[in-house]
Amino acid sequence: MTRTDASPTEGAALRTDGLDARLVVDRGGFRLDLRLTAAPGEVVALLGPNGAGKTTALRALAGLTPLTEGSLRLDGRTLEDPGNRLRVAPEDRPVGVVFQDYLLFPHLSALDNVAFGPRCHGVPKAEARAQAAEWLDRMGLTDRAGAKPRALSGGQAQRVALARALATHPRLLLLDEPLAALDARTRLDVRAGLRRHLAAFEAVAVLVTHDPLDAMVLADRLVVVEDGGIVQEGAPADISRRPRTDYIASLVGLNLYQGRAEGHTVTLDGGATITTTEDLTGPVFVAFPPAAVTLHRDRPDSSARNLWRLEVAGMESHGDQIRVDLTGELPLLADLTTAAVAELSLHPGRTVWVTLKATQTHAYPA
Repeated sequence: MTRTDASPTEGAALRTDGLDARLVVDRGGFRLDLRLTAAPGEVVALLGPNGAGKTTALRALAGLTPLTEGSLRLDGRTLEDPGNRLRVAPEDRPVGVVFQDYLLFPHLSALDNVAFGPRCHGVPKAEARAQAAEWLDRMGLTDRAGAKPRALSGGQAQRVALARALATHPRLLLLDEPLAALDARTRLDVRAGLRRHLAAFEAVAVLVTHDPLDAMVLADRLVVVEDGGIVQEGAPADISRRPRTDYIASLVGLNLYQGRAEGHTVTLDGGATITTTEDLTGPVFVAFPPAAVTLHRDRPDSSARNLWRLEVAGMESHGDQIRVDLTGELPLLADLTTAAVAELSLHPGRTVWVTLKATQTHAYPA
């Protein structure tokens, strides 16, 4: 996939192609205000909890929800500018959309579903069907060309919907939770195929998802949205390593705290302290994985620089381990094996000693 090192602001100042938008939508008590830019060939994922504004942003990009303020430019062409009363109709925008439920026409074959887009753009029927056949071949669906949507598997329907969106040669491809309707086994294969198709796509692609794995695998850049605004953006690896909100930390499986550093010691708002390997001064975040936490029945004779006495609040299965929720001066999560939980006789209300090596922490400026 194409990657870009330019920041959104730098790209906006220089770019005449790709996406350049400020999306402002006021809907009652909710306000969306996002600044989005992307270069051709770049895949951007909008990631966030339910109600964050992801779908509203996608609908605004597609022209299905009018902007209240801001503007939307694609390849140097203004598609929407409320201040100048300019708005290009959705059907006249070079935008392709793959909806969460695919929305294939049930009475049309896979071939005619894909041919529908070119036909709407004035391509003669025979030529449109020939183009559709080529797209189905690219998707590995030549043998399903005559099948109606009800006869397609979930993965096949997703590929037909993607072919239909691409058949119009859009300059902006929008994907709304494209894998959400698939079972876990199917998602693995379809995700890999979708990544290949996005890597070959030469224009801008924007993916909306709440699934961190989809976002990490498919996107070049993540834009994390909460409460209608951007809280963090960057390469997947950077966001995974340096989360800046509890939502992101939860997604990537880290304990996250904010405090003030003086050298190797970080004092948190609640008064607890964490010793880190980084030597910093001022406001910082501190993160560490639950697997780095060690629990003990009795106060240990340990070289670990961080030691707390906490209480077990609850436990739940987490993959092949048990995630233990601990409360006290430093609430945190710990991942233990089933054998370790049994050996420690853990149960809600039990008091334990908790250690964490400074080398297992990661501190960075807030």
